[in-house]
Amino acid sequence: MRADNRENQDLRGIVLTTNYTENPDGSVLIEMGRTKVICTAMIEDKVPLWLRNKGQGWLTAEYAMLPGSTNTRKQRDSTRPKADGRSIEIQRLIGRSLRTCIDLELIGERTIWIDVDVIQADGGTRCAAINGAFVALYLAMKKLYEQGLIEKFPIKNFLGAVSVGKVHGDILLDLNYQEDSQAQVDMNVVMNDQGKYCEVQSSGENGTFDKDEFKAMLDLATEGINDIFVDQKLALENYLEDYGNEKNPTSN
Repeated sequence: MRADNRENQDLRGIVLTTNYTENPDGSVLIEMGRTKVICTAMIEDKVPLWLRNKGQGWLTAEYAMLPGSTNTRKQRDSTRPKADGRSIEIQRLIGRSLRTCIDLELIGERTIWIDVDVIQADGGTRCAAINGAFVALYLAMKKLYEQGLIEKFPIKNFLGAVSVGKVHGDILLDLNYQEDSQAQVDMNVVMNDQGKYCEVQSSGENGTFDKDEFKAMLDLATEGINDIFVDQKLALENYLEDYGNEKNPTSN
């Protein structure tokens, strides 16, 4: 039994509060255990220069941890002499992951801005960010679709992410900060609801892993993400039923 009374294969409790803020086209507060992240999606009617007149849109993401999100104050990225490398790496992960679940040709020459702000960190912030950002993206696309600004609903599949690792020889799902800091092996997995992986990040922090351990971690992450899809679909239940199969094949 883990310190927070979970079994090794258990996710932390997940709470998704949709429309958490009013101004964005889609917004969500996601809580995974003690980790809390605000995710917003806003649509801009223009694309980067390199995409102009090509008839398709773009999606990009920005990620930040607020000063009070950790036990000791975290310096704001805007006051750093140079950009925080970790934040850049995570926001690129979020952006490329979300781009796999949307047909950008269907949104026209628009840019979707995904903004992720960690307000409380207890491990797994990048995975929580992807899980929440997908829901915010879905809400934004629903708004665009219902306004008649796009003809077809562009979301192709659901997207989820979770951490898994080897801690003191045990394979654990959805690591909190204490577990992550003690992990011999750390893995982050991003997968869609068709069972296809978008990204697998795995590294030996203070140890190594063999093929069997890698498979065990990947299998456990897959089970966890399938459970996350259930939470996402419950959060979007009132929005999913607005669309028939022809418009939104993910509603089944």
